[in-house]
Amino acid sequence: MGIMDFLALGLAAAFMLLLAKVFIAKRSFLPADQIMELKQNGALIVDVRSRREFEAEHATGSLNIPLKNLQERISELDRERPILVCCASGTRSAAAAQMLQQAGFKQVHNAGPWTILR
Repeated sequence: MGIMDFLALGLAAAFMLLLAKVFIAKRSFLPADQIMELKQNGALIVDVRSRREFEAEHATGSLNIPLKNLQERISELDRERPILVCCASGTRSAAAAQMLQQAGFKQVHNAGPWTILR
């Protein structure tokens, strides 16, 4: 095995770990009753789907910040307010929740699919 083979193997392993982390996070949605309680108590709903997906249909009162724009628009979010992040399946919202938590947001929850917030 040459150095390029080891490098390719290392990159493949890193990619698999990243995928596993995203899929594990994807499954860690809050229970529906907790999501509804947070929503009723004024949590901000951030939908990280594309603008086109959001315009087709979305939860009432939600804010659309596509995942690809979240880092540049993070200053629009209130760090003191609970945030429910949603998308189509829970994968992008898991990535967004992790990004917000790494940026210092303490009350961020992956709600998973936006349809639960209707």
